[in-house]
This record gives sequence, C-alpha cells and structure tokens, in this order.
Amino acid sequence: MATPIIVHPPDEHGSRRVDVTGIHVGRAFGRQDVEEFARRSGFENLDITDPRMVEWRGGGPEAWG
Repeated sequence: MATPIIVHPPDEHGSRRVDVTGIHVGRAFGRQDVEEFARRSGFENLDITDPRMVEWRGGGPEAWG
C-alpha cells in the first residue's frame, strides 16, 4: 500500500509541496501546515512521524530549508 501523504523536499523558500492520496494540496512551511493539510483531507490526529502514513522526501519533519 502506498503512503497516503508525501512531503516533498524543501524548495529555495523553505516550503515543501504536500500531496495527499496523489493530489497536490498545498505548500507547507512547517509541521503544523502538514498536520492541517492532513486534517482537511480526513486524517484526524495523524502522527506525521509515522512512516506508514507520511513519506518525507529530502529530509524529515525538522527539515525546512
């Protein structure tokens, strides 16, 4: 099963593209943004450090450029 949330590497401005179930939902500037995108997509109380739920590319939840 594919990871439902993908957080892409930070860009030159420090934001990260976020895809939920293959759909681009926005750009995150911090962990709270990822949590909010997940919540709006139906993933309530998500542990964003759970690798079964969130794939962090180009650095983990502490990497923001």
